[in-house]
Amino acid sequence: MNGWAAPNPSDWATQSRTNWDASADPTPSDEYRPVYTFKTASGEKLQFSGDGARVDHGALDDYSDDEPRPTRSAGKRRAGGSHRLPAPPSALKGRAAVVAVAAGAVVAAGQATVEAASHDTSNVDYQAANQVKEVAATSVVGDGAPGAPQVLNPNAPANLDQFNDILAKGKQFAADMANQEASKYRPLWTKFTAAGTFTSGFGIRWGVAHQGVDIAAPIGTPIYAVADGTVLEAGPASGFGMWVRLLHDDGTVTIYGHIDTATVSQGQRVLAGDQIATVGNRGFSTGPHCHFEVWLNGVDKIDPLPWLASRGISLGPERD
Repeated sequence: MNGWAAPNPSDWATQSRTNWDASADPTPSDEYRPVYTFKTASGEKLQFSGDGARVDHGALDDYSDDEPRPTRSAGKRRAGGSHRLPAPPSALKGRAAVVAVAAGAVVAAGQATVEAASHDTSNVDYQAANQVKEVAATSVVGDGAPGAPQVLNPNAPANLDQFNDILAKGKQFAADMANQEASKYRPLWTKFTAAGTFTSGFGIRWGVAHQGVDIAAPIGTPIYAVADGTVLEAGPASGFGMWVRLLHDDGTVTIYGHIDTATVSQGQRVLAGDQIATVGNRGFSTGPHCHFEVWLNGVDKIDPLPWLASRGISLGPERD
């Protein structure tokens, strides 16, 4: 292996003592520093100064051990020069030692931390495993048999009484929205009976003023509101037996007489097409039918046929 091998002092100690002329080698100074040359096992020459610092020997390779070195006056050997490396100060050596000690401490601390972390992890895993076993031991067994699936007791459901008001308001809001959406598709005007025969018109009949029109239909046939409005009356009426009166948004009042039953009550809001009664034969009646009247501004009784026709409603031809 190529490397440096320390010389054996016995090989050169005697020779160095006999050949060394102390008077020819002055005391080392900044201008003069002795150089000592050694050979390694591989033959490489190493040169050191008197204070132990290695000397750059690249510039001295031209010299051999047998050739004389350049000397100063009086035959003194010349030593030192710009090619020599100065010895490192002692303070630098101390700092290097401190840095080495600090680096060792950092490495040791890192190893200790890794070991502690692995130990803590294993400890946590062990504790978690114990907790799982404790939970399983205290859980409720499905059928009480050993080895049966275990189910944890669920928490009691929260009291929902405080949300009842919110839920009720939400349902009402949803219903109102649905009604508003449905009302967009409802007609503004509709025929007051879905089936029947137009039997008598507006005017003098049998010597008496007939203030409306009649639609004959079986008893129980539904009667509908011709337009949106509010129920003024729903019940007994002189001459009609029973009737329903509606006040519409434009101030017009419509009358539905001789009804059998009323399906609305006073003050109720109705829309066009809503059922309000059923066909009957009450009062002064010649047969089951619905008597219908129109009062403009709530007082002026007019012929219902033109009023209905202006709203797209036809009763068909009049028949006896």
